[in-house]
Amino acid sequence: MKLVIVGTGYVGLVSGLCFAEFGYETVCVDKDEKRIETLKNGECPFYEPGLQDLLTKHTKDTKLLSLTSSIGEAMSGAKVVFITVGTPTKRLEDEADLSYVYKVAEEIAVNIKDYCLVVTKSTVPVGTTREINTILSAKIDKNKFDTVSNPEFLREGSAINDFMRPDRIVIGCDSSKAEIIMRELYRPLYLLETPIVATTIESAEIIKYASNSFLATKIAFINEVADLCESVGGNVQDVAKAMGLDKRIGPKFLHAGPGFGGSCFPKDVKAFTATAKKLNINLSIIDAVNYSNQRRPEQIVSKISKRFNDKVKGKTFAVLGLSFKPNTNDVRDSTSMIIAESLYNKEAIIKAYDPQAMINAKNKLPQLIFCTSVTEACKDVDAIIIATEWNEFRALDLKELKKHMKSKIIFDLRNIYNKDELINQQFEYYGIGK
Repeated sequence: MKLVIVGTGYVGLVSGLCFAEFGYETVCVDKDEKRIETLKNGECPFYEPGLQDLLTKHTKDTKLLSLTSSIGEAMSGAKVVFITVGTPTKRLEDEADLSYVYKVAEEIAVNIKDYCLVVTKSTVPVGTTREINTILSAKIDKNKFDTVSNPEFLREGSAINDFMRPDRIVIGCDSSKAEIIMRELYRPLYLLETPIVATTIESAEIIKYASNSFLATKIAFINEVADLCESVGGNVQDVAKAMGLDKRIGPKFLHAGPGFGGSCFPKDVKAFTATAKKLNINLSIIDAVNYSNQRRPEQIVSKISKRFNDKVKGKTFAVLGLSFKPNTNDVRDSTSMIIAESLYNKEAIIKAYDPQAMINAKNKLPQLIFCTSVTEACKDVDAIIIATEWNEFRALDLKELKKHMKSKIIFDLRNIYNKDELINQQFEYYGIGK
């Protein structure tokens, strides 16, 4: 079975390489010829654990994955075509920008010769795959294609494992023929007894947004509980642990911190409510989650500023971690970056370090002082801010670092250290919700 993946961003490249790992002939397409050349040269354009090895394996060794900038060239003999282009938030409103999706659909339409599936894997609002069907129907016979919604559930930092060992596969389609082909496509997962959920197209599209919005809700909820804990002397980690032992709730995504960021949750929460509003449905809970999360980084900055009597001008901070989460170099909507920029705007001096995200961070906030190591970042600072929970930051040589700090203050925004242990080492410690 030959597959075509249109778009070599995060979802497209990960999906393409993982399908190649399953043994399928896979072609990845991107209009960005510079990106295609980069990939042909064996260079992964972003950091994701294990992805570079798969790229080398399937472009150099097995040659199951090929790359091109031409959809027409790629689609010759293809059985399934995936749309995996970006759906960013529109600049002046919260709706998803679907222009790239529809443009790709038009190009696919003029290149379909024999029957194939056109699969939406990009995160799109309900109704998008139906619109793709309309675009295709206007140009080719309906017997030559079926449309399918097959949302992705990949987490940055663990995407390969998520693809190979998913919690579920969702297939939204109207055709039994399409469902059979999609089940065959994911047959390598049968041995793992992966649940395959077959639904209507509309349900599949909603499942993606509802899933991300619910997880975002858990994060926003525990962050607000953390505020209450700080106010009354509770410990949010104890609260979250006890809550998580209830099987109806579960422990995941109950980690208090500076808020959620990245390329998915912020835009998906906004797009979900925007879609509902167009249909006169009020997703008030999700609106509240969005509002709470947008306020969260500034609340953290206020907390830091308050420690210095609201006079951070001229103070030097080491911000450890710039990516929105560990094991990625993605700084899109990173709360670490928002906090660093906010403190800089208050005329603080920001020294920053991240194991993988330095180049992307420099492109976005060149005014910061970028360091090559934790030690360099923490030298002569008034406080350390642990903003992203990279493993590298979980076992800092604090005895050595405090020799080089102006003030022995740590703001642990991810609660990776024990408060009592740091106090015993003469640090002034501030966690989240404790």
